[in-house]
Amino acid sequence: MTKGHNKIMSLEKVKDILAGSAGVVFGIGFLVIGLIQLYVGYLGIEYHWGTTGAVICVVLAFLFRFMLPLTVGTFFGALDVWGWPWYGALALTVPGLAFALPGLVMIAVGALSGKRL
Repeated sequence: MTKGHNKIMSLEKVKDILAGSAGVVFGIGFLVIGLIQLYVGYLGIEYHWGTTGAVICVVLAFLFRFMLPLTVGTFFGALDVWGWPWYGALALTVPGLAFALPGLVMIAVGALSGKRL
């Protein structure tokens, strides 16, 4: 092997390590954003429906994977509790909505077709 070949191999190893590290960093970032949305959603629902309503929505989210109430609560938590403008609250809410809507569509299609997806 030549000296240049060793550099190429070491650059490939560095590239693989960085690619794996980026996945870990994005995964942790995704988890942190999800926890923030959960917290803000709880605050928004608690503000409008009280503690009992907020706890019920969190239980629905974890037991039945029904995320829409928490997603809406995230919007109102940022808007009403934190005092953000509507476009900032919407920017915080959109990632959660992107995951809630496909689940709702699958539930609706499953109900219409008589099959559980």
